[in-house]
Amino acid sequence: MVGPVPPKVTALYHYFHPDDVVSARHFSQFCEELAARGWQVEALPSTVGCRDESIVYPRTEEWNGISIRRVWRPRFRQASTLGRVLNAAWMIVAWSTGIVTRRNGTMPHVLVIGTDPVLSVLVSWAVKRFRPAVRVVHWCYDLYPEAATAEGILRENSLPVIMLQRALRRAYHCCDLVADLGSCMRERLEVYGHPCRKVTLVPWALAEPPEVLPPEPTTREQLFGRAAIGLLYSGNFGRAHSYEELLELARLLRGQSIHFCFGVRGNRVDELRAAVQPDDGNVSFAGFAPESELAKRLSAADIHLVSLRPNWTGVVVPSKFFGSLAAGRPVIFAGSREAALARWIEAYGVGWVLDRTSVEKVASDLNRLVGCPEELHRLQRRCHEVYHAHFSRRQIMDRWDHELRALLGAQPRAVPDGRETNSRPGRD
Repeated sequence: MVGPVPPKVTALYHYFHPDDVVSARHFSQFCEELAARGWQVEALPSTVGCRDESIVYPRTEEWNGISIRRVWRPRFRQASTLGRVLNAAWMIVAWSTGIVTRRNGTMPHVLVIGTDPVLSVLVSWAVKRFRPAVRVVHWCYDLYPEAATAEGILRENSLPVIMLQRALRRAYHCCDLVADLGSCMRERLEVYGHPCRKVTLVPWALAEPPEVLPPEPTTREQLFGRAAIGLLYSGNFGRAHSYEELLELARLLRGQSIHFCFGVRGNRVDELRAAVQPDDGNVSFAGFAPESELAKRLSAADIHLVSLRPNWTGVVVPSKFFGSLAAGRPVIFAGSREAALARWIEAYGVGWVLDRTSVEKVASDLNRLVGCPEELHRLQRRCHEVYHAHFSRRQIMDRWDHELRALLGAQPRAVPDGRETNSRPGRD
């Protein structure tokens, strides 16, 4: 039981404020919220910027009640495979030695480890070996080496994969709590057989408007012309994402007052553009929106598009789903019905799951909504309500505070249990 001194949590993540990469912003807000709930909070990111590696941040900084103690590392190029490996190895070794060699009075009660750089959870080995009193928590945003095998970089069951999985099995067994992003990710993690507490805690939307935002007329016309219904895919479009079902849906809706727009960037954008045919007149592209314009871009659409290739199910969980609900927009998800997003969509009634078997039904539903704008508005309001009831920043951070205090034997605050399983979203 922790005494009168506020409990201390240390967060390990590669990037942090003022970096604006989405996952860094989530970890920064995570630390802010814990500080507001009475925790002593320390963050140990690297000194090097994410998108601009020429930026070197100061080693120490105080920000919004958080002590930032940056770890110096060489500026290996993160965009290259070798650079990512070297950066990961450097940060894992630096974090491990830095924690285990601390004086007892500076030791955190809880250590929260993210997934950037890859394999960061390996820090748990050294911490549990030399500092067993520290409670180790892993917030799992994505899975490695599973992502490397899904991408085709490594072969499944190859020697490197087997060796990495053995190392990770030991690391997961050193954790006291593993937080995943959905049932599909938890099912992937089951192969490691880690016996610790497991909970689903998702990344919230970075923008949480208090009500459903109406479309901004100029932006809407730029993206969708005069179509009655606008469908938007906004964000990264990389190797984990698919377009085949989305274009099939668009072709079934040719001649209707329904328009598809892709405001995307990533390594599959050229392939997507090449797949669009000259007679796909209801499909267009827009430039990638800067963050200052993102809220206006997202609210211009009536429905949002999200996709994930089936072999990536459980490896990642697209966070744009939560931003769509926060904006009060239903989602068409092209992906496996085993994905957590598909289960949430069906459980909460916030959109459609699109695959080869459902594409005609989805097209029919969209055609019906063209003539029933009030039904679409009701669905949008429902999405906004579901987000604030289950996925908002306040909801998720209340659960985080509850879980972390429980690890220390402190009396956790009573909060709604919003965890999700296969049978009933919202329960562990």
